[in-house]
Amino acid sequence: MNLAPAHSSSLLVQLETLLEPLDLDRLFANPGPLQVELGCGDASFLLEYARRNPGINFLGVERLMGRLQKLDRKGRRLELVNLRGLRIESAYFLQYLLPVHRVSAIHIYFPDPWPKKKHRRHRLIQDGFPALIRRVLVPGGFVYLRTDDLDYFNQMRAVFGGFEGCQEMETPPGLMEVTTDFERAFNARGVPTLRTAYQFS
Repeated sequence: MNLAPAHSSSLLVQLETLLEPLDLDRLFANPGPLQVELGCGDASFLLEYARRNPGINFLGVERLMGRLQKLDRKGRRLELVNLRGLRIESAYFLQYLLPVHRVSAIHIYFPDPWPKKKHRRHRLIQDGFPALIRRVLVPGGFVYLRTDDLDYFNQMRAVFGGFEGCQEMETPPGLMEVTTDFERAFNARGVPTLRTAYQFS
């Protein structure tokens, strides 16, 4: 058990320890498959997608508390019992806090592209990352990716394309139509969304 008691109306997860996997069964009032968004920002995507899919549980991971407070406030206003938020770094969360084979889909939308060459080692998606994804996904689970940065997009495809046990696929239309605030702003300026997805065996 690594969840501390939280205010009954809050959608934010409070951790007692960083050394044990989450007890996912305590997070949500209703059982159901779990999907995770890494770097959920102010949760514009998750709020709408959770509203449209009440039978699926969603967990948004974000390191900035101000953004998570928007998730909490808006999610409670919409009475979304299938949504939670957690403040933590995404890579640590994947490696140490998510139980093995419990997640049906992971969403990663517009992660920091670290465009300067000397900074690219800080990118979330690089060699070794697909193994972390496979560890937490159920067999047949998915990872959905979006970015506006062509170089990062090519790196994403190279990293996942070189990993045995996952296959590239199209993003489902129903998922494509749910956009993020960043995405709408980029698209309004004529910057296209670059999308790909992978299914893990």
